[in-house]
This record gives sequence, C-alpha cells and structure tokens, in this order.
Amino acid sequence: MITGKNYIGNQLSAKGDKTFKTFNPELNVENEHIFYQATTEEINEAVHLAEKAFEEYRSFSGKQKALFLRAIADEIEALGEQLIQVYCSETGLPSGRAAGERGRTVFQLRSFADLVEEGSWVEASIDTGISDRTPAPKPDLRKMNIPLGPIVVFGASNFPLAYSTAGGDTAAAFAAGCPVIVKSHPMHAGTGELIASAILKAAEKTNMPNGIFSNINAIDYNAGEQLVSDAKVKAVGFTGSIKGGRALLDIAAKREEPIPVFAEMGSINPVVVLPKALENRGAEIANTYAGSITLGTGQFCTNPGLILGIAGKQLDDFTNTLGAKIKEISPMCMLHPNIHSAYEKGKTKAIAEENVTVLANLDQKVKTNYASQLIATVSGKTFLENTKLHHEVFGPFSIVVSCENVQELEQIIAKLEGQLTGTIIADDNELNNYGELIAKMQNRVGRLIFNGVPTGVEVCPSMVHGGPYPASTDSRFTAVGVNSIKRWVRPFSYQNWPQELLPVELQDGNPLGINRVVNGKLTNA
Repeated sequence: MITGKNYIGNQLSAKGDKTFKTFNPELNVENEHIFYQATTEEINEAVHLAEKAFEEYRSFSGKQKALFLRAIADEIEALGEQLIQVYCSETGLPSGRAAGERGRTVFQLRSFADLVEEGSWVEASIDTGISDRTPAPKPDLRKMNIPLGPIVVFGASNFPLAYSTAGGDTAAAFAAGCPVIVKSHPMHAGTGELIASAILKAAEKTNMPNGIFSNINAIDYNAGEQLVSDAKVKAVGFTGSIKGGRALLDIAAKREEPIPVFAEMGSINPVVVLPKALENRGAEIANTYAGSITLGTGQFCTNPGLILGIAGKQLDDFTNTLGAKIKEISPMCMLHPNIHSAYEKGKTKAIAEENVTVLANLDQKVKTNYASQLIATVSGKTFLENTKLHHEVFGPFSIVVSCENVQELEQIIAKLEGQLTGTIIADDNELNNYGELIAKMQNRVGRLIFNGVPTGVEVCPSMVHGGPYPASTDSRFTAVGVNSIKRWVRPFSYQNWPQELLPVELQDGNPLGINRVVNGKLTNA
C-alpha cells in the first residue's frame, strides 16, 4: 500500500505540510497518491537512527547480511503486479521493461548476498611479525576492508528499481555493512515507497537494527543538501545529471570532514566505425544503431550519442541508412514532461549550432511526452572547434561526425570529456592498424566495446560502469557488479593485535575459510 509518507527508520512519518504527486507521462495526468516532503526534523532523525544502527550492523556476519539481502529480494518479488503497475504509471515505460528491471534488481541483491556469505571480498592480508629481525623487529600487521558508515543514496530518474531505492548502490552498501538513507526520486515516489516497504519487512524478519534503512521524499534540493551536509553521513551514491552530481560533490567537499561522492553522470559514449566495417556491412551497422539510439527512448546513460567515421562514400551511405532506419521506429514516451522538455531544448540547441546538418528528424506529429528521434551530422573540424556539441542530449539523439582522416579522428577522441563507454566497429584484423586510436579511446572511457552497442550493462564482477570525469566522479570504481562494494569500505590495519580480539577474517585459524594473502601468498589455509 502507498501511504505517501516517509520511512524514518521503521516508522512511517508525515510531519510536514509540503506535498507533491507523481505524474503519468503516458496519460499526461497526475497520479492519485499524495506524497509528504520530509521535514528537517525527520531527516535529522533518519540520520541519527542510521548512525545508531551502524554501531550494531557494522559487526554483523556475512551470513546475517546475506540473509537480509535475500529477504529484500524475496519481499520485492512478493509485491507482484502492484509494483509493475505503479512503476509503469510513474514512468510511461512498458510492463516488460518494469519486469526486466525488477529481475535485475533482485539479481543484484542476491549476488551481493553470495559475495558477503563467502567472505573473501574483505581482501584480508596478513604479514606475520618477526620478533628477532634486525636491526628492528617486524610487527604483525593484518589488513581488511571495513564499512564507512551511513550512506546516502539518490534514486535515479531513469531506473526506478535497478539504480534507486534497492538498486545497486543500496545493495552494495548493505553488503558492506553500512545503513542506507535513500533520497527517493520524486518522479517515482510510489515505486520507491513500495520498495522501501519491502526493505523494512525484510529488516524486521531478519532482526536488523532500527535505522538500517530510511526513505526520504522530497521534490526540491534542500533535503539532498541537508543529507549530504550532515556530519553523520560518510559517503554518497548518485546516478543522474552532471549538474546534480557536481552540486553534491561540491557540498561534500566543503564539509568540515569531506566525504566521497560516487556519482555516475552524463556520457555521450563515442562509437567509431572503421572503413572496412563500413564498406562490408554499413547497412547492418546502421540498422543496429538505429535500435540502440532509440532503445528506452534514448534514456540510458550508455546511449550512443556520438558516432565517428572517416569521410567518404561509405560513411555517407551509412549515415543515410541510419537516418532512414531511425524514421521507421515508432516514437516512445519519455519518463516525465520535464525530461521531454529538456530533450526538446537540448536537441534544438544542438542543431542550431553553426554547420550542423539535420540528417533525419521524425517530423510527424507525436503524442504528448513522446520523443521525436533525431540524427544530425557535422564535420570533424566543426566538432573539434565547438565543444557545445560534445554535451549529452538525454534522449533518442545522436550526432554523426565525418572526420577528414584518422589523425583528426584521434584528435577528437583525445579531446572528449570522460565517458562511460567507447565502441569500435571493425572488420577482421582491421583493428591491428589502429593502435593509437585504441590507446586514446582507453584513456577516455571506462569500458571499451568491440563490434557491439553500448546500451546494455551486464551485472557481473568484470563490468566497469564508470569512467574518467564527468562520466563518474572517481574512475577507480564501478557502480555495477559486486566490486561496487569497494566504494563503501576503507582499508584498516591491526598491528600486534591479540588473536582472540581480531575479526575472524584475520585470525590465524581462518575459521571462515576465505582467500587471504598471507606473507605475500594467496591462500585459504
């Protein structure tokens, strides 16, 4: 049931008088439920409870945390069709997408459960002491990862489940041993409350401390600023725009005790199509990329917003086919009128720039809040000189850049901002002649794709979903996969500590049987 209230720990609360509703972009009407914006008092209480919960939860075993994570997954599945219906009513996305994202969300939770139950993720390292070493004795040192403390997670507009209330950030934080306060995204507050109720049911069933989780409603920026500024909060997770992520990063940096903000932000995900590939299968590639550009109405952080090739007949044929294929795809609804408005403004500004040519624009009348996909073209020289064209247009939009030669192509790649992904489309052995291009691309992205599309982010340990700024605020970490747990921990060493007082992960007997590095050798002995 949706109440519209905030979850402050395990209690529903609605002390404020400021309210809002979510919006159904498909029907172009407000949804019925009223949501209460959290007050300063409620936010303070949520943070206080999280700090108290951390004192207990930080020492919970991997098995206890795994039980909690699996219970959350079970409770989300138990929400059944109600979750799908609310999700669709708040996003305009189809039920198949909702079901798929729910599946990914529970998979992430269970993956982290498996990780912490096994236990080796703590990266235990032991260097035993040598008391008779000269000229000075060697101390006994033992290191492992420990949780940071209460984490604030901001829900994402474009992924109401997988990147929001119980998404990857929250699952990773719980796995690390950190309580979580979610600042729910106001565009899907109903979806967020249903998931919050599932988390708290799981917390009750598995005897988690009150304050392990809170869910905060807010339609303005004040709540987020208050949360990030609070001294009890120790890190932040964010998925969204560069403007939003940068604002949080600046707030966190100005604190008396600065804290890390792990923000995954904008990306245009450059795609390079090499000459032989264009010559041999240009039409096939164009068809594939028409689908990728419009997938999910272009509302993915990995949408291919930039396609680059060497000028010539093959590239011209490719762009013409891409334009024709784009026009064949039916327009789809965007997440919210505000997002639709921003898309229209963004693409209008881009095509108004000097020397930009519209290759394909869906000029038919579309329903309210539906996006008209657009492909533009520009020369490499113009693209290099006009950095306004380097900015993301969030939606089904892409620019094809015609480069004079390989050198100009490499120069463009080198001058791009940091990106989540880069893609190179090539034929057999063609890559062998482009080592410098590959090196420059690697320097600009977090994931390099060969003969594929950037849309689609596999949840697995080898995935890197991050990249040089502004793709993310710290390119050393991923926001997807079990290794994202490393954002919410810090390394900690015990020196000459009594055996019986050491965490079990660092005791000589290795009671958990985990993999550890002992005196430079990996072992589970």
